[in-house]
Amino acid sequence: MNDKRMNTESFNLDHRTVAAPYVRAADRKVLPGGDVLIKYDVRFAQPNRAHIDIQAVHSIEHMTAEFMRNHTDRLIDFSPMGCLTGFYCLTLGLELDEFLPILEASFKDILGAEEVPAANEVQCGWGVNHSLEKAQAAVRDFLAARPEWEQVTKQ
Repeated sequence: MNDKRMNTESFNLDHRTVAAPYVRAADRKVLPGGDVLIKYDVRFAQPNRAHIDIQAVHSIEHMTAEFMRNHTDRLIDFSPMGCLTGFYCLTLGLELDEFLPILEASFKDILGAEEVPAANEVQCGWGVNHSLEKAQAAVRDFLAARPEWEQVTKQ
């Protein structure tokens, strides 16, 4: 592994030492006007051992981006990681103790969903690439591990 510090925070994380599922504050930036951006690493799958099905990822992205906004006006973005092991959630100053209940409520909304919002060719760039069932299964597993979310590394 390269000892040089990288510009991208997640590249400085030793992915061999983490224990998914977890949620961690991955970055914090104070903007010139004083607003604070906090980026969360919402990790579903163990890096380099497992990943989330692409249809589940796409559907979780759509549903969380839509449903989380019912619980907060401080969500900026919810996006999948390219490695398909989780998501990044960018917030406007939501501290971890505020963020976790919002994430949990949003994921419970996914379990109750009957369809994936905007899963069509008009509103999505790959509208057929969705699976409500796979998304709900992944979210169900993530929610079942709720007591472990704040344990980022292996004991």
